[in-house]
Amino acid sequence: MRYSTDFLRAVPKNDLHVHLDGSLRVETLIELARDQKVTLPSFTPEGLRETVFKPTYRDLNEYLAGFAYTCKVMQDQESLQRIAYELAEDNIAEGVRYMEVRFAPQLHVSDRLTFEQVMTSVDAGFRAARDAFNSTIAADEPEFEYGIIVTAMRFFTPQFSSYYSDLARVHPYSSEDELIRMASFELAKAAVRLRTETDVQVVAFDLAGSEYGYPASAHHDAYDYVHAHFMKKTVHAGEAYGPESIFQAITKLNADRIGHGLRLFRTDMIYSDDVTDRDAYVRDLANYIADKRITVEVCLTSNLQTCPDLRSVQDHSLGQMLDINLSVCICTDNRLVSNTTVTRELELAIEGFDIGPKQLKNILIYGFKRSFFYRSYPEKRQYVRRITNYYEQLERQFGITASGSEQA
Repeated sequence: MRYSTDFLRAVPKNDLHVHLDGSLRVETLIELARDQKVTLPSFTPEGLRETVFKPTYRDLNEYLAGFAYTCKVMQDQESLQRIAYELAEDNIAEGVRYMEVRFAPQLHVSDRLTFEQVMTSVDAGFRAARDAFNSTIAADEPEFEYGIIVTAMRFFTPQFSSYYSDLARVHPYSSEDELIRMASFELAKAAVRLRTETDVQVVAFDLAGSEYGYPASAHHDAYDYVHAHFMKKTVHAGEAYGPESIFQAITKLNADRIGHGLRLFRTDMIYSDDVTDRDAYVRDLANYIADKRITVEVCLTSNLQTCPDLRSVQDHSLGQMLDINLSVCICTDNRLVSNTTVTRELELAIEGFDIGPKQLKNILIYGFKRSFFYRSYPEKRQYVRRITNYYEQLERQFGITASGSEQA
């Protein structure tokens, strides 16, 4: 099916899986690095795209190397607010009407910056961009909205940030696993308190980092806590590990959504001796996810960049997900590191999997439905209705037909 870039940019879109520290403007990174005396491999956009933020990467470790630079310039309130504001602006410019941005606040907390200051700075940036845009739109247009997802780390070292360094220093007799559990649970309590006592738009809790050797079950207490306080939950799972990681995210952490889910169908990546029938295990897991409408946050470009076994987009498991009608949304993951936008991700999905107009509309609208919308459920329903009405208006305007082509 063919759609013009103009149509894909115009329709209301969402991005439910985008990392703040992976989505800076490259020019902003350079400017902040100069001001803060942070050394970069290059101080030109072209140089950074050759050395750090490349079209292709050897592996996930090389992909993640750029975060060492972005996080270094995100250690004060002004920088955090600016980066958040610009990310919202960039999304608005390509027709994204709702985004949920995730990041790990503990990578930014220090003796100069509290958790509350980190979160209010990021929220202030998003809020300012939202309010500026919403004051200009026509009456029939849906507003731009946002949510913040706080991310715990499956694994960290004291070198990750001042917070983790201090945590390890004051608990010298705690094991690595105990420190990981401690940090995660502390973040859960902080997130719930902020969500309860302020208007910072915290909408969910997340878990990211290396899956191999760092199981989701270690974060059971943190997820139990946010679950008991009615906070929504998503988990990075099935990106570098197999179906069992996704199973753990659902059964141990009560995940409402799954980040990536790439390896869902990989029976060869099941390692437990307890699974005697691997085909049945994957089939039952996929059916459970489908039936429960647990949405998979699909990130095509970043998966292609970090997984050498994916030679083309057609090798991605999105096709299998669509075949069994899983609830999926198309996301960027990291706009800077992957040099992508929501529009480009949609174009990649359409090119790879022959997505027709009905299916495209369902994917986009269902992303809004499965969002962790900050306001009440009745308000969310009204918002989704405005989104749907606007989408259908644009279909008529662009002459989108049942065959998926645009009329001349």
